[in-house]
Amino acid sequence: MADRVILHVDQNSFYASVEMLRWPVLRDVPCAVAGDPVNRHGIILAKNQLAKKAGVKTAETIWEAKQKCPDLILVPPDYARYIHYSRLARKLYCEYTDRVESFGIDECWLDLTGCPRDDGIAVAEELRRRVKEELGLTVSVGVSWNKIYAKLGSDLKKPDAVTAITRDNYLDVVYPRPVEELLYVGRATSRKLRRIGVRTIGELVDLGPSYLRSIFGVVGLSLYTFATGLDETPVTKAGREVPVKSVGNSLTTHHDLYTEQEIKAVTYMLSESVTSRLRDVGMAARTVQISMRDYQLYNFERQASLPFPTQLCYEIAPAATRLILNHFEQGQKIRSLGVRACNLIPISRLKQQSYLPHEKKREAMLRLEETIDDLRGRYGGLSVRRGISLVDRSLTEHDIKRENVIHPIGFFGP
Repeated sequence: MADRVILHVDQNSFYASVEMLRWPVLRDVPCAVAGDPVNRHGIILAKNQLAKKAGVKTAETIWEAKQKCPDLILVPPDYARYIHYSRLARKLYCEYTDRVESFGIDECWLDLTGCPRDDGIAVAEELRRRVKEELGLTVSVGVSWNKIYAKLGSDLKKPDAVTAITRDNYLDVVYPRPVEELLYVGRATSRKLRRIGVRTIGELVDLGPSYLRSIFGVVGLSLYTFATGLDETPVTKAGREVPVKSVGNSLTTHHDLYTEQEIKAVTYMLSESVTSRLRDVGMAARTVQISMRDYQLYNFERQASLPFPTQLCYEIAPAATRLILNHFEQGQKIRSLGVRACNLIPISRLKQQSYLPHEKKREAMLRLEETIDDLRGRYGGLSVRRGISLVDRSLTEHDIKRENVIHPIGFFGP
């Protein structure tokens, strides 16, 4: 049986590249896309090559980046623009195959197996050229017979490069690489492996599947499969419908929350975004979950069942508020809050005509909230606001739905 032909296409410094396309002057200076330091979202999201050469790293704090590169120019993220370019790139990929699977906003796998054009390296070079000419961006492409090695290949040469990992070269290319470069070997797994003397992917393979399972459970078997190139996970088709299992938003606030009124204002703002997303995907929640982090960075979560499956802020926000206040102690300082709708059910399964007074009221509230969705869609998320949001504008001057982007699912699926 012939090997598959898998490509992994990674858009280089994606956020920063889109900003440089928009503002060409940024190409000649070290720049980075970063969250808002005033609202305590001060981390580096992406950086250009000049910033990278100065030592700036993704996910480090702004003040750390500025220490390395005092002349660093910071620009705020524009997620709507990034999604636009991400869709343009995927549309281009779909000209070659219908098996295009997103892995984040800026990465995709392509399966060319059985396609009219299945020369992986030739197509990779053509994609690299076309993305540059048609979108003004650059990509790095990995080519291999499995998704894991294709992903690793796209990481090996950046920017604007093609790397092939084949049956003939993978022992020399893959096995000497640091174990951290293998997909899903995070910090905790890396530390555990290093404690037993494993520093390279080849050394991980030498442990064997049984020993890895004894240490990591079934994840150990996945790591062995990934490292040896035995993974046969398919590339899913473009546009595959992914069942939504939960919808949530969280926010690190401009200042710590001290009062019940502040907590309620932020909770309602988050709940409005969550319930609007529920209506977008046609789902109703049977459970509400809240998360809190205090000023000492202590985290905890709580959840509660709802009386009826719902997609109404009118019902979810009070439930979330009660959960939070039941676990809020006087004098506690809350740094961030999150609201999540869980245990979802398609709204189509709930549609039935009812003449009970409380159901008629729920139907009226649904029409009201859908009207608000429409107004906000036309005129912006802050065009229609609750009175409680005016308690402290520094806390609630957020278009939460727009600011929080739902990215595609990861490798293991939902």
